[in-house]
Order: sequence, then structure tokens, then C-alpha cells
Amino acid sequence: MEIKRTRIVELLNKTEFGETVCVKGWVRTRRGNKQVAFIALNDGSTIHSIQIVIDLVRFDEELLKGITTGACIAVNGLLVESQGQGQTAEIQAQDIEIYGKADPATYPLQKKGHSLEFLREIAYLRPRTNTFGAIFRIRHHLAFAIHDYFNKQGFYYFHTPIITASDAEGAGSMFQVTMLDMNKAPLTEDQKIDYSQDFFGRHTNLTVSGQLEGELGAMALGGIYTFGPTFRAENSNTPRHLAEFWMIEPEVAFNDINDNMNLAEDFLKYVISYAMEHCKDDIEFLNKMYDNELLDRLNFVLDNRFVRLTYTEGVEILEKSGKKFDFPVYWGADLQSEHERYLVEEHFKCPVILTDYPKEIKSFYMKQNDDGKTVRGMDVLFPKIGEIIGGSEREADYEKLLNRIKELNMSMDSLWWYIDTRKFGTAPHAGFGLGFERLVLFITGMGNIRDVIPFPRTPKNAEF
Repeated sequence: MEIKRTRIVELLNKTEFGETVCVKGWVRTRRGNKQVAFIALNDGSTIHSIQIVIDLVRFDEELLKGITTGACIAVNGLLVESQGQGQTAEIQAQDIEIYGKADPATYPLQKKGHSLEFLREIAYLRPRTNTFGAIFRIRHHLAFAIHDYFNKQGFYYFHTPIITASDAEGAGSMFQVTMLDMNKAPLTEDQKIDYSQDFFGRHTNLTVSGQLEGELGAMALGGIYTFGPTFRAENSNTPRHLAEFWMIEPEVAFNDINDNMNLAEDFLKYVISYAMEHCKDDIEFLNKMYDNELLDRLNFVLDNRFVRLTYTEGVEILEKSGKKFDFPVYWGADLQSEHERYLVEEHFKCPVILTDYPKEIKSFYMKQNDDGKTVRGMDVLFPKIGEIIGGSEREADYEKLLNRIKELNMSMDSLWWYIDTRKFGTAPHAGFGLGFERLVLFITGMGNIRDVIPFPRTPKNAEF
């Protein structure tokens, strides 16, 4: 009778032995002598491998030659208590089947200690390493925690379009979507491309944010959140930028800036706690191998209440700090990571939420304060990475929103529907955006955002 496969994570948690089990996975290492071989087998369900003990005289020599690092095998055997250190259980092999061999001469992951740069070049194989297995398991649990949190809070998961005619950020760095042949595109009378003949009948792009459409959902459902891919066509080859990434964007009717800050703090603490509980082994591995301050930093966020202050107060603290920054600090400056980290790590020694930014450095949709100079924006600042969340109370006043769009010379043609919502049952509302990869970066302690998404999209890189 065929034995049903058991995941390795379940076998390593067993306390009773003597059962015949079936495991399937990939060979991490093989060692031994002329009588016995010890195989470390991993199936992706845990950072830990299970040891397979093979009595060499019981198996065909040709079969044994195929059990090399990287090979995929199935093993039936007796689960016994391990005699070695660092493991609770091992399997004494009775039957072995090789699903797929891995030629030692060409398999790229033969050796340990490959650099992260090298592993990016073989992104199709890097999930098999301990490091990326840990990262992608953490990524999964964080995604689940996000849905779990908002569902428990009564939010609705709202699907906003990936193809859009609007630029939510006003930045202009967007990927165009077209079916036109640009070598012979139809032209208007003034010799511009005639997008009325394109698939959607107008100029369209891949979205940079689902926020504007998310606001429409909040105006009907009360509280919504988006969680989907977004795209930025910035030619930025830095450890902090991706051309394709995932965003979480809650929008809540009747919330003001204070409600928004409360939601952001509660949300972040929930998902970090969830990861600490459900990804304990993976986080401890990354803490040991890559960033020995990781666990301290995660607990730092969980154990402290976020300090809240205005941008103006933050700038005053920075100006009086006596610290020399690479970028100058003055009222009206867009604060850099070094400024944000100083406030978090050195001055307050706890996470920080800055509010009431100068309107000139923030987006058009943020609610304007009575002083005419600032808006009710907010940024949540964390150790090591600086800003992790950006959000605001949204401008609900029709005239103020319209005037701000005119001030910035933005296209009314692509935003008429957004402005119109302020004429029909407008209401106070607020929301924020969290780059998912930025969150994964913080919780894994990795230093490059390319290492927390399975197949990074960056300038000149879309191979896998």
C-alpha cells in the first residue's frame, strides 16, 4: 500500500517514533563513509532538514550515485529518534526513488556560502536555499496576516484596476499600456499620437497605486483595503527600489488623521507579532546568519508606543541636534532616511509618526490645514529603514481639491471622476500605503529589496 507523504515540518514535531513514513524533497547535503550515507533532505516546509540514514549495502550502487546535492527524491523509511545533536528525528531509509537528478558538474548550488548577488543571477533556483526558503515563507505568513487583520477589523478586500488612465502620485513615472504599433502609430491633426484608436480609446498605464479607486470603495463600504501589484518606471538601480512591487492600501470613511495613526500602529504591531509567532525558526535563522540585531529591532517596535509629532517639531529637533547630515535640514525639505532614522534611533528611541507636512512636498489629495501651508499627511518611521508607511487624511472639500489640482497643473481629464466624488455625499476619510516588500525587508533584516520578492523587476532585469 502506498504511504501518504508527510511534510518534514510535521515529522520534526513528532514525539512518537517507530512509524513507517514517506518524505519527498531535495537533497541539501550528502556525507558518510563506505557503509552508511547521511542525507539532509528539505521539502520547503521548514528551515530545518531531516536526516535520511542510508545503509549502503541495501541499495543499488547506480541508484546511490544519483543521490547528489540538488536531486529530488522520495524516501520511505522508519521514523526513529535521532542520536545526533541538533535534531529530534531521522529516517532509516527502506525505499528510495529518484524523481530528478542534479548533475554535480553543472548544478549551481553545489557549495554553501554563495553571495546574494550571485543568487540573484539564478533567481529560478534561489528559493531552494535556506535563506530564500526562510524569506519566502515569512512573505507568505505576512500576506496571510494582512488579510487576517483587515478581515477581523471588518474591512473589505477591494480590487482596484492594474490598468489605469490616472496617475495617483502625480509623478509621471509610469509604464504605458498600448496595442498601437509605435513605429506607425496614428496621429492627430497636431501630430500627437491618437490614443482614441488604441485598445482602451485613451492613453493608459500600469498603476502606481490603487488609492484613488480605493477611496471610492470606502465611500460605499466604509472600510476597504487593497493588496496588489503596482508599478513605477523610475530608472533607479538602488537597494530600495523595484519597478514591480506590492502595495497594501486601506481607506476608511469617517476616519481623521488620528484614527489613521491608530490604525497604522495597530496594524503594524499585529503583522509583526504574527510573524514572530508563526515564523520563529526562520527569523532566528536570519538573525543568526544576516542581522544579529533583527530580533531586537522587531521587539523594539512591539514594545514601544509610537511617538507622534508634527513635521515642524521634527525639523526643529533635527536642526538642534548638532549632528552633521549628508542632506541639509530645513523647513520645507523632504526628509531623508538619515533624518528619519535619527529621530527613531537616537532621539526618541522608539518608532515615530510625523504629521502635518508642508503641502508643497506632499500629494494633491491630502487634506489642507487651516494654516494654508501644511497638510494632514503622516509618515510612520522605523529603525534601520526610515519611512515604512505613508498616508494622510484625504481632502474632502470639492473646491479645495479642485484648486489644488489646478495649482499643480494636473490633468482634469483623467481625474474628473475622483473630483466628482466630493460633490455627491462627501465625507471625511483617511488611509495609508504600505509597500509590502518594505515590510518584508524590515521583518527579514535583509539589506536589498531585490532579495524579498521571488523575481525582482528592476531596470534591465526581467529575465525570470
